[in-house]
Amino acid sequence: MRILILGAGGTGGYFGGRLAQADVDVTFLVRANRAAQLDRDGLVIRSPLGDAAFPVAHVTAEALPELARQRPFDLVILSCKAYDLDSSIDAIAPAVGPATTVLPILNGLRHYAALDARFGRDRVLGGLCFISATKAGDGAVLHLDKPAKLTFGERDGGAASARVAALAAACAQAGIDHVASEDIAREQWVKYTFLATLAAGTCLMRGDVGSIVATDHGTALMQALYAECLAVAAHADQPIPSVAQQIALGAVTKAGSPIKASMLRDLEAGQRVEAAHIVGDMLDRACAAGQAAPLLQAAYCHLQVYQAQRGD
Repeated sequence: MRILILGAGGTGGYFGGRLAQADVDVTFLVRANRAAQLDRDGLVIRSPLGDAAFPVAHVTAEALPELARQRPFDLVILSCKAYDLDSSIDAIAPAVGPATTVLPILNGLRHYAALDARFGRDRVLGGLCFISATKAGDGAVLHLDKPAKLTFGERDGGAASARVAALAAACAQAGIDHVASEDIAREQWVKYTFLATLAAGTCLMRGDVGSIVATDHGTALMQALYAECLAVAAHADQPIPSVAQQIALGAVTKAGSPIKASMLRDLEAGQRVEAAHIVGDMLDRACAAGQAAPLLQAAYCHLQVYQAQRGD
């Protein structure tokens, strides 16, 4: 399987790096300054699962069309921030040939409409990941905690297709924790409802879960936020299984928990946030279903004020 990874930052750099480390045919699509850095230092990974530094194949946008013509890619993995989706789609387009599959591992669900419109629904797999990773100032990929898992599958469900099986084999070769799901929609909604709750709650309160639930009504607030998200999933014919609900509720109401959404970390750093793609999209779905979602509404208004102050 010949794979193109958009970027060599935290998420793409980690998963792509582990694949490349295991001799899977991986190329990174990067900007000129990142290409120079990779030429000089190789791809550096610092991780509780093992540090590594090694040379990797990479290409810039100018050289991508010719490279894809000479050796077409089987798979393009997309792990950009949601606010960079349009430019990312343009960047990978020269690599998407007649037999190329696109695997997005972005948060949420909103990006599928744009990917389907550009490449066709049959070219786009369903995917998600669980990882906390970023790119350090020196260019190293910093994996911040042990979880590093990929989940993917055909969006219409059913047994693994040849392309899903091929990716699963590549992940196994690389020792990447992965699931080739026969019901990727359910997996996506389980994560999306949890993530939207965590992002909305911690951003609205500007604090981690432990700080929120330590207040008089914090636990009730997080429970009510999750209930709003569960109602959206149920209306989409994707009810969240009870076991998954228990796990998510435990995580968003755990006393003393330092967990906060990556969106809050971005906000605290004064950076752009994926507000519309996660909290805003969940609110839009609630409104379209005629469901009241006052807490999602408050959280999204809060995030929009922050964005306006930044000038986004």
